[in-house]
Amino acid sequence: MPLNRFSVNSCLLKCLKSFYYNPRRGFRGGAASLSSVSLKGRSCLTLKDFSSDEIKRLLWVSADLKHQIKHGKQYLPLLQGKAIAMIFEKRSTRTRMSTETGFALLGGHPCFLTSQDIHLGVNESCTDTARVLSGLCDIVLARVYSHSTLEELDREASIPIINGLSELYHPIQILADFLTLQEHYGSLSGLTVSWIGDGNNVLHSFMMTAAKLGVHLKVATPKGYEPDKGVTEEAQRLSKQHGTQLVLTSDPMEAAHGSNVLVTDTWVSMGQEEEKKRRLKDFHGYQITMQTGNVAKPNWTFLHCLPRKMEEVDDQVFYSSRSLVFPEAENRKWTIMGLMVSLLTDYTPQISMPKF
Repeated sequence: MPLNRFSVNSCLLKCLKSFYYNPRRGFRGGAASLSSVSLKGRSCLTLKDFSSDEIKRLLWVSADLKHQIKHGKQYLPLLQGKAIAMIFEKRSTRTRMSTETGFALLGGHPCFLTSQDIHLGVNESCTDTARVLSGLCDIVLARVYSHSTLEELDREASIPIINGLSELYHPIQILADFLTLQEHYGSLSGLTVSWIGDGNNVLHSFMMTAAKLGVHLKVATPKGYEPDKGVTEEAQRLSKQHGTQLVLTSDPMEAAHGSNVLVTDTWVSMGQEEEKKRRLKDFHGYQITMQTGNVAKPNWTFLHCLPRKMEEVDDQVFYSSRSLVFPEAENRKWTIMGLMVSLLTDYTPQISMPKF
């Protein structure tokens, strides 16, 4: 029986896979490609600005640091003699702890600055602050209310700027999420992630990243809480470019159907406290429960960037073996370390590249 075009393509794919992938050494061609990627001197305001290979490189460096420091008990003073300014307009547990302890663990000196310590845009302009900090430290992480603040800092600074969170994006959270999923599932390409909740900054970062990693994304938000229009248009373009699926709906069960990963976040972010009563009413039916998981794939897992409230996900899911929230929280440390090392040094990972 003659081979049809599909059979030929399938055979070719298997041959290419067997040639490039060695279980002990990872992807030969891919590793060579990622080894040449350099991010030194770059800023990270949004993963929209990063290519597929650049995001994979960040995850690879993060996995490498975790392997060597946590499991290998090695001391890697890769940032010795360097300092980071950590500007926090918004409070945080994970962002502060992961950045501060991670930078110190790598031999550097973190300096934490709240709105009471620094007069960002009040008694001193963002322009002047950026130029002053450029002469006093090597990198800045800023957790701010307005994304435009980050853009101004980046425009005026001569050192890398990292977005620790803005109202538009939360890129360092998404790096942790995808490292967690890669560790759990063994690879990322082909997974389906379902977001059930608010069309917020974390979702926006998922939308700028998922397709680049071969991940399908299904989004359920209540009407009136959809993601940003510009972000949605870019996500649709990326999905088409990378051959992944992007689904937008207002039905949580439709989004959860056939998914590997169920994700949600707070329904009431900092600065939205006055909207809480209305938001809780509008998000009725969006709580993730085992019933939600019943329509997902048998191997489904759960993510939440924390802090979590009961109305978003019940205890049965949150504390179950399907919940990856605490490894996800820990990976905030390894991924911010990987990002800082990548932006400040020419470090090359010592472990083989994970399968993406």
